[in-house]
Amino acid sequence: MDYYQNPYMAFAGMTPEEFGFLQQGTAEMTDVEKGRFFMIYGGKRRNPSDLLLVSLLGFMGVAGVQRFLVGQIAMGILYFFTAGFCFIGTIVDLVNHKSLANDYNRKMAYESYQITKMGF
Repeated sequence: MDYYQNPYMAFAGMTPEEFGFLQQGTAEMTDVEKGRFFMIYGGKRRNPSDLLLVSLLGFMGVAGVQRFLVGQIAMGILYFFTAGFCFIGTIVDLVNHKSLANDYNRKMAYESYQITKMGF
C-alpha cells in the first residue's frame, strides 16, 4: 500500500488507539481536507518510540525531556530538578510512554481537525 491509498501508513509507531481516533475524526472529510489534516497532524504528532528513547535520557541525568515534548512544561521542569522524582517518575514514564504519546496525539489531532475545518 502506498501513502495515497492509506495515509495512516505514513506515521511510524502508530498505535491501534491512534488509528481508531484518526479514522473516526477523518471519516466525514473530503480528500482535500484529509490531505490538509494529515499534513498538519504529521508535523505535530509524537512517535511513542521517540518518547521511550528520550525517557531513557532520564537515567543519564537529563530527566523530563519526554514531558517537554508532550507540552507539559511544568512537569518537565519538575522532573529536571528532581532527577525524575528520584527516577521513579522516569520509570513510570518508561512504562506509560504509549499513553503519554496517545494523549498528546489525540489533542494534536483535535487541534489539526479544527485548523482543517477553519480552512487555513
